[in-house]
Amino acid sequence: MKTAQEYFNEYALSHQNKTNISIHYICVPLIFFSVIGLLMSIPTTFLENTFGLYNPLLENWAIVVGLLISIFYLRLGFWYFVQMVFVILLSVVLNFWIGNHFSIFYVSITVFLLAWIGQFYGHKVEGAKPSFLKDLQFLLIGPLWVIQKLGTKK
Repeated sequence: MKTAQEYFNEYALSHQNKTNISIHYICVPLIFFSVIGLLMSIPTTFLENTFGLYNPLLENWAIVVGLLISIFYLRLGFWYFVQMVFVILLSVVLNFWIGNHFSIFYVSITVFLLAWIGQFYGHKVEGAKPSFLKDLQFLLIGPLWVIQKLGTKK
């Protein structure tokens, strides 16, 4: 497995244009957030029957998938893991709130589609294909890359 820095360096190759980077700062978190929402819109009967907690913040498919992808982040480094677990949990809580006021599926699918349109526009401006077309792991690297880039802004 590559190191986090190797992933970041490779990801950065197709993210040099300032417009594309700015679009990524907005669209990558929105895509991640909307995927959490889409996962939370999947019926949870199986999880409720399996775990019996009947707590929608814990028994949802976003938590299940979040636990699985957290292993990837842990392998990159403990602090990357902590950052992404925080993002996952924050996304679950905010999507839970949205789901109590609106159709979480329709909100999530709308945000997902609009954010991907933004992403592809950014890559058109960049003149480079999205990194995930080369390696699907970059779908997990993108949100972490944004956190790292924003965290180092001066």
